[in-house]
Formats: sequence, structure tokens, C-alpha cells
Amino acid sequence: MLHAHDQSNSTIATVRDVQQAGAICYRRNGSGQLRILLVGSRRNGRWGVPKGNLDPGETTPAAARRESFEEAGVVGDVEATAFGSFSYRKDSSPHHYHVTVHLLHVVEAQLDFPEKGTRKQKWFPLKVAIRDAAQPGLKALLSRLEGVVL
Repeated sequence: MLHAHDQSNSTIATVRDVQQAGAICYRRNGSGQLRILLVGSRRNGRWGVPKGNLDPGETTPAAARRESFEEAGVVGDVEATAFGSFSYRKDSSPHHYHVTVHLLHVVEAQLDFPEKGTRKQKWFPLKVAIRDAAQPGLKALLSRLEGVVL
């Protein structure tokens, strides 16, 4: 029989490093200005990029493409080489999340996609996306785009 102090030890979560992939989705508006697509977290609404865990055997570019469609309904050309990475922790989890980020040039936006209605999404000018992104590491990656010709 477990005593009260033994039960508390059995509920301690194991900290894991979780590998994820995400995409900085971008396009140019009619005036040629760069726009970045951010999606809201389902937990807290904070702005970030489409991202998620890799499926077994899935590459990071493929996962970035899949997550972009599932979370935002966007389809496009994904850079095979990672643009960078960032790490974060969720308030609700002890795990460390490491996100490999690819650039995705959006060529089409679908009206129907898996997470429609469960997430907000918005196109931002780059400077506003940098300001509003929730994760410091993501802000740093977005800042790197200021010197990149896309």
C-alpha cells in the first residue's frame, strides 16, 4: 500500500527534450511589402508560428509544411535547409521544446483546414511580427529576416 508521501513521488513528471518543427510563413502583399503569418496558441492565444511534433520518420521540412496547413491552412514552398531554431517551455509542461524552423513561401491559403476555428491567425508586417511574437527565440529569428531578401 502506498503512503501519502509515496504517492507524491509517483506523480513527478519526467522532463524530456521534445523535437518540433515549425515554419515562418511569409508572402508579399500587393505593394510588395513582406508579411509574416502568426497563429495564436490554443492554450493562451499568444502569437507564434505554426509548429508541432514530428511524426515518426518525418523530416523537419515535411513537418513544417504539415503544421502550416493544419494550423493555418497555408500551402507553399518550404526551404529544405533550416533557417534556425529556438527553444521554449510551456507553462503546463515540464518538457523542453526545441523547434527547427524553416521558411515557407505561401502560395495558397485554403478556406478549410484541420484547426480552423480553434486558432486565430493574422498576417503582420515584419516589425510588428517581431514585436508581437511570444517566444524570445522566435523574435530573434524573425529579426534575422530584416537582412534577408525573400
